[in-house]
Amino acid sequence: MAKSKKPTVLVIVGTTASGKSDLAVGVAQKLNGEVISADSRQVYRGLNIGTGKISKREMRGIPHHLLDVVSSRKVFTVADFKRLAEGKIDDMLSRGKLPIIAGGTGFYIEAVTENKLLPQVEPNIKLRNQLAKKETSELFKILAKLDPRRAEDIKNKNEVNNKLRLIRAIEIAKVLGRVPEVAETTPKYEFIKVGILVSDKELENRIHIRVKKMFRQGLLKEIQKLKKSGISKKRLSEFGFEYNNPTPESVILESIKYSKRQKTWWKRYTDITWLPPRRIYPFLKKKISSVKSR
Repeated sequence: MAKSKKPTVLVIVGTTASGKSDLAVGVAQKLNGEVISADSRQVYRGLNIGTGKISKREMRGIPHHLLDVVSSRKVFTVADFKRLAEGKIDDMLSRGKLPIIAGGTGFYIEAVTENKLLPQVEPNIKLRNQLAKKETSELFKILAKLDPRRAEDIKNKNEVNNKLRLIRAIEIAKVLGRVPEVAETTPKYEFIKVGILVSDKELENRIHIRVKKMFRQGLLKEIQKLKKSGISKKRLSEFGFEYNNPTPESVILESIKYSKRQKTWWKRYTDITWLPPRRIYPFLKKKISSVKSR
């Protein structure tokens, strides 16, 4: 008996400001798809301008999923993302839609594409309260001793000041009593992965334009609104440099640094085809036709 074909899922990756959202919308329009956002900050409600969250107008009628799914006061884990993303993928497939995962959060995408079995650890309120009294620098040192690989991932994601993420990582390591090894199983879907290839010069230009737009749109007002809603200064800093006393100059500089870390992350993967934006749709169309004809 012939093996049943796995359903196809597209994955579009790239650095910050590389044009992932716009490209995903264009591909979705042409290939009858819907988009799943893979961004560790865009899952939070109220974080719109600073995270570059796509607007309704920019979606151009294409449904987007896993945006604004949780309060900015809560912790959203990679396990949460994997569970919700797979639910959305299955729903899209049942409706004859092509799932398109688009984003720059590597460990979110990795959890789904490699079908990682993530540790399920219940919240430990007592431990969390104890850790909450410590500075992020101390928390990072604790995590580095317990789980060096996770600490390195957090450092590469520029989240060393994200207290909630550090506490959750320590909580998992402490409860399991060892450095957790994330198990992998056979992927449920066939993934076609593409990366947006943009020159350093063009990317820096895009970052300058994007950051200036953020401030014109009201980034500082967004921060004030979050503060008025009860979000602490510490919590804001955990959301990244855009929310930590930002200036146009500081956000541009940090965005460029962040894009370089993202490039380093994606270099680890040999199954991503990197192409200029104009060549991605023709490539995907041909690739999907090839998969269907097997």
